[in-house]
Amino acid sequence: MHLETLRMYCDVVRLRSFSRGAALNLVSQSAASQAVRQLEAQLGVSLVDRTKRPFVVTPEGQTFYEACRGVLEVWEKARSEVAAAKTRVDGTVRVAAIYSVGLHDVSRHMQRFMSMYPDARVLLECLHPHKVVEAVLSGEADVGIMSYPPVNRALSTVFLRAEAMAFVCHPNHRLARRRLVLPAELNGETFVAFDAGLTIRKAIDRSFRQHNVKVNIAMEFDNIETIKQAIMIAAGVSILPRHTVQKEASIRTLAAVPFAIPDLVRPVGLIHRKEKPLTPTVSRFIELLRETTADPVAAGARS
Repeated sequence: MHLETLRMYCDVVRLRSFSRGAALNLVSQSAASQAVRQLEAQLGVSLVDRTKRPFVVTPEGQTFYEACRGVLEVWEKARSEVAAAKTRVDGTVRVAAIYSVGLHDVSRHMQRFMSMYPDARVLLECLHPHKVVEAVLSGEADVGIMSYPPVNRALSTVFLRAEAMAFVCHPNHRLARRRLVLPAELNGETFVAFDAGLTIRKAIDRSFRQHNVKVNIAMEFDNIETIKQAIMIAAGVSILPRHTVQKEASIRTLAAVPFAIPDLVRPVGLIHRKEKPLTPTVSRFIELLRETTADPVAAGARS
């Protein structure tokens, strides 16, 4: 006994017609009649009295009709609830992000996301770039947000934005009030660099070689916040994503000057495992982050 057969029986009884009930269920009239006979055989009772025209539903047939309607209503309710659960935005999104992106961007969007979807929450952990990738691959994080996302067959990448880089120095530095800093003006400068193993360091080094820039590296750190602290005590200058120093530049604890190498940008992307299906909540969170490409703050970082 199948739900389709019960539904057809209900349609035949409701419409008081085998032909109309059959047509509604896209079968022939003989198939509908045969299906009702099979039900009668299984139940051991007559459901309809075919000796009368139009047929008459027997008392047993009426009882079975009411029961079938209840079964079908429960089934439709269950289907609706399952469909709703597939699109419900609730639960937790686990995010692993590099420090600069997590501190400057993700926390702001977390608040917006959770205000839009009160039944959802976002857990953020700031990690070293290599740890971000490991967290996503191991399943400890649903998504990772980082600069220079790696090419990995196990990962899908969603590009978010390209961030303009700036020359960053102490407010009393000789170049602090320039409108634009040229590559040649960095020659001989004491430089606070990223650790040699980081992709952003390799990109800056490559750009410096292309423009014959030679700096004196005094310190190396693995995150932007520590580099900024070093610059604040006049330990050297650096090249950093412009929007990560907007706050410090506005209160003049640092100076950020556009750097005349427009192709030196920091790509930022989101990664997630290819084989792991995204929940509706994770998908909505990714959609919200993609909107940052049109966000005024992100746009300012790209300009």
